[in-house]
Order: sequence, then structure tokens, then C-alpha cells
Amino acid sequence: MTAIRIEQIEMRHLSMPLVAPFETSFGSESERECVIIAVRGGGLTGWGEVVASRAPGYSPETADTEWHILHEFIIPEVLGKEFADVESLEAAYHSVRGHPMAKAGIQAALYDLLAKAQGVSLQKMLGGKGKKVKVGVSVGIQPTTEALVERVGAYLAEGYSRIKIKIKPGRDVAEAKAVRKAFPDILLQVDANSAYTLEDAATIKGMDDLNLLLIEQPLWEDDIFDHAKLQAQLKTAICLDESIHSARHARWARELGACKIINIKPGRVGGLREAVRIHDYCAENGIPVWCGGMLETGIGRAANLALASLPNFKLPGDISASDRYWKDDIVEPAFTLNKDGTITVPTGPGIGMAVKEKALEKVTIRKEAYRADDKKPAGFVAGKR
Repeated sequence: MTAIRIEQIEMRHLSMPLVAPFETSFGSESERECVIIAVRGGGLTGWGEVVASRAPGYSPETADTEWHILHEFIIPEVLGKEFADVESLEAAYHSVRGHPMAKAGIQAALYDLLAKAQGVSLQKMLGGKGKKVKVGVSVGIQPTTEALVERVGAYLAEGYSRIKIKIKPGRDVAEAKAVRKAFPDILLQVDANSAYTLEDAATIKGMDDLNLLLIEQPLWEDDIFDHAKLQAQLKTAICLDESIHSARHARWARELGACKIINIKPGRVGGLREAVRIHDYCAENGIPVWCGGMLETGIGRAANLALASLPNFKLPGDISASDRYWKDDIVEPAFTLNKDGTITVPTGPGIGMAVKEKALEKVTIRKEAYRADDKKPAGFVAGKR
């Protein structure tokens, strides 16, 4: 594989209005912040997305912290160097502890760049197959149970093949029961985003007879041990999300019996390469996986679709159509839901999507560019905030 010299890197901090507020157990978002990275070399541009948002709710990382880490520590190790594969990129920033979302963003951009240089799709580079992937939709906490049931019905009418509802203490069992009663045959799962403790086991077991596909991350975001205690009390499969940051963590979870399913998010685990490692480990050990979502723009969504086409992604992912979150996404064509509850995987070189430069500029609140010849910012646009 021919190496490509990284000649320029550009970061953009975006703030994009959501179609509707999205509420989870740790807060509500009406605008989604993220960082988009463009890596240029050999006359080509690779695009990646840092999925950290404005606040440290889902993880300790924010768009601002990851901007800092990229600016100060990762970009200086990458700019001006040649890379023939992603493993050499991982080695370049190996000394940087943590910050998987920053690493995932720049790694995704290099994957896109390398795939374009080879004239192949990201799907092919990752080892995925198939034209389409089954997708579901994540439904945030609604003002009332009735509103939740109505919202779920609307998404089912659109054709989504699986429904996930967000829950939190006091908004859990009754909501799940209401959805199941209204729609007895759908694929249904719940996501707590670490809202409970072992003392809430009785509440969680109150959903055990609802024929749920899974209960996602009920306990602490850094826990594996107590999830094993809880899983032993449940018929329903626990799925771990926030607790899994590497293939090593997946092994710990399997050996302890902490879960039966794993949600893989490239941003959470440090990039697509580690995501594939987790996929491969789970495939070898009979653990089904699915691809979670972080309210990505079309750049991150395209990469997720490529990843979700790998063979052990057995369950529908949180990779909804563009109009689930955005009035105007920053890529084209927009992702649309097929009648069979799938989304088509892009087949063009790299992520297979065209970035809409005007739309991107419209939602940019700051940007910075770096050139290999000086390794200093080539241009800075002050934030609008």
C-alpha cells in the first residue's frame, strides 16, 4: 500500500440545530456540537468526525477538550508524516492517553483518505459486505407516556425495523410497558445510559417480562463487575455501551458474564480500527454486536454504515436517516430509509459521500488549518459564541 504524506489538516467546530430536542437520562440537546476533521494529502481529502458534544454527559470528553488534544498533541504527531495504514497512525499518537473521540475523528479521516487513494469504499477497506444494513431508531424521553407511544408509532410507520427508547428512574417500567402493549410484536430495547445502581435491580427486573431485545448500560458508565451481578438476575440480555472502550474490555465483560450483547461506537473506542477488533473478538466468542449512534452528521453516519456491514453486526444499529436529526445535513445525497427498514451503504471511494461546503461553513463556529511546511495554524476564525 502506497503511503500518503499528510500535507494539511483542518478542524471545524460545528453547532447544528436538531430537528427536535433529544433527551436522555443525562440531559437534553437541541443543538449538536462536534468537530469535523479534514486531512489532505496526494490531492485528496479525507473526512472524519469527532463525536464529542458540548457537555460531558455521555463521556468526559467535549468538543472543546478534544479540539485542545488534537491541536496540542495529536496533529503535531501526524502533520507532515507519511502513512500507509491506520496502525501507523495509532503508533504516532500512542503516547496520548485517553481521548478516544479525538483519536477516532482523525483516524476516520485517514481511513477515508487511504480508501480514496486506493479507489475503494470504506466498507471494502473495513471488510464489510452487502448493499444495505438493518437500522433502528433511538427515541428520546418524551414529555408523556402517551407522547412516547405516538412517537414510536410514527417511526414504525416510516419503516424502522427496531425501536429503542431512552429511560431513567421514574420514566422506565411504565413507558416500556405502554410501548410493548401498543406494539406487541416489534423489536424493542431500552437504554438507561448508566442511570441506575444495583439497588435498582427490582425496577430493572420489572421490565424482564416485556420481551425486550436488550437493556442497554443500566449501571455505572465505568462498570463491568456489577453488571455481571445484575445480568445473573435477569432473563433479558444486558448490552454494554459506555463500559466498553477496547477489545480488552470486551474480553473482561465476556469472562465475567457482564453482558450478552455489545454496542460498538467508533468514537467511544478510539476509532474504526479498534471497533473492528472488538467486532472480531465478539464474533469469535459468540457475542452479537450492533452499531450505536452519537447523533452524527452524514460524515460519521457514512463511516458507521460501512462498519455495520461487517458480518457480526447482527442487530439493527442506531443509524437513522438524515432527516431523523437534521433539516440540512452537511453531506449529499442524504441518507434515506428504505422500505425494508434498511439504509444503503455508500459504495463510492472512501465514505462515498460529498461534503456540502456551503452547508458546512454555515454551521461552523470556529476553524483552524495546519500546513506541513510550518506546523502552525494557517488561519484561525474566532468562535461565534
